[in-house]
Amino acid sequence: MQERGRRQWAAAEARELGWGGVSSVARATGLSRTTITAGLRELDLPAAQRSAEGLRVRRPGGGRKTLTETDAGLLAALEALIEPTTRGEPESPLRWTCKSTRRLADELTRQHHPIGANTVATLLHQAGYSLQANRKTREGASHPDRNAQFEHINAQVR
Repeated sequence: MQERGRRQWAAAEARELGWGGVSSVARATGLSRTTITAGLRELDLPAAQRSAEGLRVRRPGGGRKTLTETDAGLLAALEALIEPTTRGEPESPLRWTCKSTRRLADELTRQHHPIGANTVATLLHQAGYSLQANRKTREGASHPDRNAQFEHINAQVR
């Protein structure tokens, strides 16, 4: 059940119980009394007005703000993490990074930007990065300091 349906169902139950119904339903369901009374107000609206509001679950602007709005330094921190490992030509529309979204999320969380791997994937996608895993084409172990070699080359180029 979505928020509106749950709110209106609880309100209908409270109305059926009569006096003290709002408190009883609030205790039984865990919904707040203000939520149930908002549902009662919605039930009192004419049917035409209720169907017009039925397209949205919340009022415009309701819900949680995006992480990029609440954490101004998040995008800069993400760029700083993926910039040394970005692959592809800068002019090309296809760019990718060799770091996984889970590793990026863990590192950002350590830097006091709590974020999940799925949100990192969304931000990378919005920045134009391809989210495709690399496939190993040659058998055998790579050099243990391979990443350090590339970081050294990147630092020398800078």
